[in-house]
Amino acid sequence: MLVSDPQRTTRLSGQQLYWLLLLGLSAIALLCDGLGGRFSQPLASFTLPFLISAGVVSALGYWVVPLLRRLKAGQVIREDGPQSHLKKAGTPTMGGIFFVPVALVVSVGWTGFMGVQASEVTAAAALTLALGFLGWLDDWQVLRKKSNKGISARLRLVVEMVSGAIFAFWVLLNHEAVSTLLLPFGFTLPLGFLFIFLAIFVVAAESNAVNLTDGMDGLAAGTTAIAFLGLAQVIAPDWPGLLTFCACMSGSCMGFLTHNHNPAKVFMGDTGSLALGGALAAVGLITNSLWALLIVSGLFLVESLSVIAQVAYFKATKDENGVGKRLFKMSPIHNHFELSGWSESRVVGTFYAIVSVLALLVLGLRVVG
Repeated sequence: MLVSDPQRTTRLSGQQLYWLLLLGLSAIALLCDGLGGRFSQPLASFTLPFLISAGVVSALGYWVVPLLRRLKAGQVIREDGPQSHLKKAGTPTMGGIFFVPVALVVSVGWTGFMGVQASEVTAAAALTLALGFLGWLDDWQVLRKKSNKGISARLRLVVEMVSGAIFAFWVLLNHEAVSTLLLPFGFTLPLGFLFIFLAIFVVAAESNAVNLTDGMDGLAAGTTAIAFLGLAQVIAPDWPGLLTFCACMSGSCMGFLTHNHNPAKVFMGDTGSLALGGALAAVGLITNSLWALLIVSGLFLVESLSVIAQVAYFKATKDENGVGKRLFKMSPIHNHFELSGWSESRVVGTFYAIVSVLALLVLGLRVVG
């Protein structure tokens, strides 16, 4: 009977994937804290803020998710997406409103109490909050119009660029060393004032890349949780405050995943995905570890490139009737795999594994470089 019930099988598969990821990240966090000598200072560890944030968000979700449902904050599914996603219509969205603030409050309060790099964490939290608010406006417009079109792409890009520019100026004024980009194996690249333009690009690209990845139950939350863990271990020796910030963001993603794994009871919406991308960009820019950010964000980059390639190929192959060919069955690329016969859980699990390998790769480069 268990095997013959597809809904039951899918739910158990999603649960198993969630627990495997939670236990795996917790074990790796403990191992990294042990190797980094942080057991003697639990307040400076990754594990403790990670678990606290995860626990708070998970518990909070049991109140917020029903509230979103009562407020009729149901997701509008785009009709040109995979047909299997139409059954998700009405699932509460805008879940970023409860898991992102928990990460920001815990990390700012934690580092403020410790007196460790509180200004850097506050700056990273400010950029995260700004992009989260932008995402909330987009989600609100979608719900208000009952359409999957929120604010205009132009307006969103302008806000992202302005937010990135303000943040970049702050970083350059307070950490002049970022004007020389650090690369693996001791290489450097002088940037000077060009850092401002690079930072604007990174903020816009990272936030939109995570946003594109948020298309399956648990996909964006799980992959960013892994990415934050990998990035945290790279910066840990020199940036204990931002280590805590990464731990809180990663833990909050895992707490959200309690309610977001397949079949999802809530979606993060642009409120969550834009904020997560902004948080990753903020850490990479402040710590001058953009090379590490590029690697751990490799999956997000591929998701973005798949969309760009799909549009470019369609335009390049248009016939006299204006009809072009498609490079993928559907973009972003996670939809291509689903339409190729993969289950959502298989796609999500595979993408978790890919980001895990990328996180291990960046740790390896950190050790040898």
